[in-house]
Amino acid sequence: MAKTLSKPRSILFILFTIFFFSTYAIADEAPVFSKNLPPSSLGLNQQKLSHLHFYFHDIVSGPKPTAVRVAQAATTNKSPTEFGAVAVIDDPLTLLPENTSKVVGQAQGIYTLASQSEAALLMVLNFAFTEGEYNGSTLSVLGRNTVFSNVREMPIVGGSGVFRFARGYAQAKTYTFDTKSGDAVVEYNVYVLHY
Repeated sequence: MAKTLSKPRSILFILFTIFFFSTYAIADEAPVFSKNLPPSSLGLNQQKLSHLHFYFHDIVSGPKPTAVRVAQAATTNKSPTEFGAVAVIDDPLTLLPENTSKVVGQAQGIYTLASQSEAALLMVLNFAFTEGEYNGSTLSVLGRNTVFSNVREMPIVGGSGVFRFARGYAQAKTYTFDTKSGDAVVEYNVYVLHY
């Protein structure tokens, strides 16, 4: 009977020893905050340059505006540049300049009038695409937009989906601007490096 009891005890002892030393070995390793990885470890291969062309419809008037003022400074109404005004946008991006054209995505984010001396916006937004190979992917813009300049350039600072690790720039050119309503259609040419 003594022999029968010793087998389970020896198995338990062996299991305990293995568990103890494996736990000790794991606990002895220092946690790693960061490490260098080759791009291929994330499936990233050759970079490519893509050119996207679309029209941005910023509608501030009417029953369904796509850009809505959500905040302003106490002095905004006295400022010739409306300095301090903040708007949230969900502007359609279309293939052609007409508002009936095919929608290829939305520009979603915030812009604020950020200059006391000229009409200049700080743009913080995502181009969220809904068509073709870019469906579900985004590009992030963070930059200055001097709205009365012929062509404005803003940096692309990142993206998601197809545009992970993206970088590049967007060129904006006003296609139409209605001085009475404030509505605008802006042509965008976006050049982006991505994997």
